[in-house]
Amino acid sequence: MMIVPMADAHAEQVLEIYRLGIEGGDATFETAVPDWAAFSASRLPGHRFVAVGADGEVLGWAAVSRVSERRVYEGVVEHSVYVHPSAAGRGIGKALLRALIASTEAAGVWTVQSGVFPENAASLALHAACGFRVVGTRSRVARHHGLWRDVVLLERRSPIVD
Repeated sequence: MMIVPMADAHAEQVLEIYRLGIEGGDATFETAVPDWAAFSASRLPGHRFVAVGADGEVLGWAAVSRVSERRVYEGVVEHSVYVHPSAAGRGIGKALLRALIASTEAAGVWTVQSGVFPENAASLALHAACGFRVVGTRSRVARHHGLWRDVVLLERRSPIVD
C-alpha cells in the first residue's frame, strides 16, 4: 500500500468509499454523495490523500476542510478519513491520518479536529492512537434519519506548530 496525493483520477473510487461510509450509518450526517466538483471544492488542496493498493485500487482516503474563512482560524482544519469496508483493520486509516497530520503540520496548521459518532468505535480508537483527544460530546446535536445523534468532538494540537 502507498499513500499518495488524491487526484481527479481517484474520483470514482473515493466517492464510492464515501458512499459506503454514508450507507454504513455511523460515519457522517451526510445522506448523499456530492459530485466530484463539489467534493473537491470543499477540501483543501495539499491535504488530500488516498491509500492505494498494489493493484491501483483506492483503499481509503483522508482530506481536510476549512473550519472558518476568518484569518484567526487559518491554522485549524476539520478532517475526514474513510476506509473501504473490505480494507478495514489493516492500518490504512492510521497511515492516512499520519500523512494528513504531517502535511498539515508542514503547512503550519496547529489544530486538526473532527466530529465522530460515539457508536463509531473504530474511528474513536484510530484517533486516540494518532494523538487526538476528546474535547467533549455534543448531545443530540442533529437528526440523522429522523433520530437525534450525539457527536464526540476530537482534536489534535500540533506539538511542533507554534
